[in-house]
Order: sequence, then structure tokens, then C-alpha cells
Amino acid sequence: MYNAIHEAQDGKGLTPKQEQILKAAVEIFAEKGYASSSTSEIAARAGVAEGTIFRHYKTKKDLLFSIVTPFMTQFTVPLLASHFTKEVFDEPPEGFEQFLKKIIKNRFEFARENAPLLKIVLQEIAFQPELQARYESVFLEEVFPKFERVLNELKEQGSVIDYPNRSIIRMIISTVVGFLVTRFLLAPESDWEDEEELDRTIHFIMYGLGRK
Repeated sequence: MYNAIHEAQDGKGLTPKQEQILKAAVEIFAEKGYASSSTSEIAARAGVAEGTIFRHYKTKKDLLFSIVTPFMTQFTVPLLASHFTKEVFDEPPEGFEQFLKKIIKNRFEFARENAPLLKIVLQEIAFQPELQARYESVFLEEVFPKFERVLNELKEQGSVIDYPNRSIIRMIISTVVGFLVTRFLLAPESDWEDEEELDRTIHFIMYGLGRK
């Protein structure tokens, strides 16, 4: 679950104590929310002195950002995970359905492994303007240009409707994220048939629900 944090530290290695602190912070932020959590609780869970946290992170908000920003970067590229960029965006699209399968299957596995981190992002992004700004920056600089290039290629193939790319991306993201949130956060204990739900989600994006 914590690979997303560890792999997205811009090349910087984490000390063992930092890993303990981040792991404890993820657990407590996910359980209680950022506002209701304290650095003393995080320190106790991590098995370190509270002062140790402040040697690594100046404030509780810095600690939150050290968790959420790398996660947002990975979950946003390509939707949203940087280490999947090459697989999803850099290869020529074989067709719209294959493109959607790459996105949703990659994001499904990432959400499965990082559900507590996803929960933190959803809890905090509405109340943290800095997180909103970072999310917007990551999306516009890293995701949108790659997404738009692939969509333009698919339009040239005739496999995607000629809607504005922003509208298409919004529809894809809202559908995929809605499924992942329901699957892993809102109703994780339901009797899910994951492969069938993945196929239905792809079919819905491609064709909608109505009958002609």
C-alpha cells in the first residue's frame, strides 16, 4: 500500500523513521481524517517521539502533503499514475476500447493497493486549497497533454466522437473514479464481480445506457 509514497519521492530515499511516520500518518488520517488527527497520535502509532516528526516535517500539513502529493502524482498520471504513463500513453492506441481497458485496469490495481491513500485525498482535497492547486497543476501539466494526444489519434481513426477533449476526459475520469470509489471505499464488502464490472464500466463509457 505504501509503494505509491515510496516510489514518488522525486528520487529521494526515505529513512526508516520517515517510512514509519508516513505509514502511521496514512493509517490515522484515513481512520480519523486530517483535522481530527494529532501528531502525538501519529508518533505513538509510528513508535517515535513526537519531536522526531517535526525534525522531518515542519507542520502536520507538511506531513499531509508528503503523503497526498506523491499519491496524487501517481494517481493522476495516466489516471492517475506516473509509472504507468509509458504503457497507457506512449504506445499508439489500438482503439478506444483497448485504451479504456488499459486505463481502468491500471487504476483498479492501484486503487486496490492504495485505498487508504485514496480516502485521504477525497477527504482533504475539498478543504485544502493547496491540494487543489497541486492537483490542478499535475493534471494540466502531466496528464492533459498526453490524454489529448491519444484522443486526437483515436478521433483520426474514427473511433471516438468529435466532442471537445476536455469533455471526453471529464466523462472518462468521472466514470472510472466513481467506480473505484464505490468499489474500494463506499461498498468494499459487497459481492463484487470485478471483471464483469470493469467490462460494464468500459461499455458504459463507450455506449451509454440507452437503447435506440
